[in-house]
Amino acid sequence: MGNDPDCNGCAPCGQRVKQGLDIERLDLMRSASRRAFLTGRCAAQTPWELFCLAMRRKVLGEFLEMEYRDGTGQARLFPKQAADVHRARALCAQYGVVLALTDAVSKQQIPGRSVLWVDPARYLDGLRRLTPERAAWFVQPGCRLAELRDAGLPQFAHQPEYVTVAAWLADRHAHDGRTGGTALSGVSHASVLLSDGTTVGLGAFGEQDQRPLAGLRLQRLIPGLFQLAHSESGRACRQSEYWPAAYRLDALTPRPGHGINLSHLLLGHGGCLGWVEWLVIEPVDPPGSIRRGKNVASTDASMDLDAQVKTRFDDSGLFPDQADTASLAVAR
Repeated sequence: MGNDPDCNGCAPCGQRVKQGLDIERLDLMRSASRRAFLTGRCAAQTPWELFCLAMRRKVLGEFLEMEYRDGTGQARLFPKQAADVHRARALCAQYGVVLALTDAVSKQQIPGRSVLWVDPARYLDGLRRLTPERAAWFVQPGCRLAELRDAGLPQFAHQPEYVTVAAWLADRHAHDGRTGGTALSGVSHASVLLSDGTTVGLGAFGEQDQRPLAGLRLQRLIPGLFQLAHSESGRACRQSEYWPAAYRLDALTPRPGHGINLSHLLLGHGGCLGWVEWLVIEPVDPPGSIRRGKNVASTDASMDLDAQVKTRFDDSGLFPDQADTASLAVAR
C-alpha cells in the first residue's frame, strides 16, 4: 500500500499503515511533552497544535503559524520543493485542515475550518523552455506572469505582472469565456496533486494523444467527467454562449477545430480541485475579446455540474469549496 506498487490494499497493509499513523501521533505527543518540559509550556493538546508541530518537523520550507481563534487556525507554508506540498497534503488530510492556494481566494478565514495557505512564489518559481525546437515552456506554480510575458508568450502581455501562474490558472475571471473556447489559454499540460495524494498528468486526449490514461485514479476520474459533460446538466450548460459553470467541463466538448485537452479542466478552478505542481504553456495570440468580471448567472444545471465535478476531484473536502472562494473573493 502507498509506495509499494505491488500492494493491492490488503488488510495487513492497512493495519500497518494505521499502526504507523498511531505511532507517529504518539511520537508527536511525546515531542510536545518534551518541549513543554524544557520550555515550561503546556503540552500541545488540540489537533491544530499537533498539526503545526508535525509541519515544522516534516517540511523543508518555511512554515508560519498565523493565528488560532475560536477553535480554528491559520498558517502559511512557503514550500521549498514539491515534496513539501505532498507532506502538507497528508497532514492536512490527517488533521482536517484545508489546503488553499494563496491569492486564489481571500486571506480571510474559511468559516469553521482551519486553513494552511500555500504560497509557491518564494521558491517554486521555475521557468524554462522545453527544447529549442518547440515553443513551449515548463512553468512552476510560483512563476510570475511578467516572466512569461518576457519569455515571449503574447497571451500574458496585458496580464498583471505580479500574479503567479498558479493564481492566474485558478482565477475564474481570467478564464471566463465562450463555451468550448478553452484552447485560448495556451496551457497544454498540467501535473496535479489530488486530495488523495495521487499525482496525475492532464494533457491532450483522444485523437491528439491516444495513449491510455495512466493510473487507476485517472481511469476512474476522466470517464466519469465525460459522462457528466454529456449529462442533461452538461447539455443544458452547453446551450449557453458563455460557459455558466465554475469548472470548465466544456473542455471535454471543445469547439470545432480544437482537440480535447484535459488540462483545460483546471482553468478557473479556484484552487478547489487540486494543487498544480507544474504546467506546460505554449504561446497563443491573445483573444480579441473576453468577458472579464461578468459572470453568467448560475443555473440549476451549472450548480449541479459544479457539485459533481468537485466531488469527483476532491470528495474529502481537502481543498476549498467553490462557495467559499466565491464569497471570499467578493470580500476582497
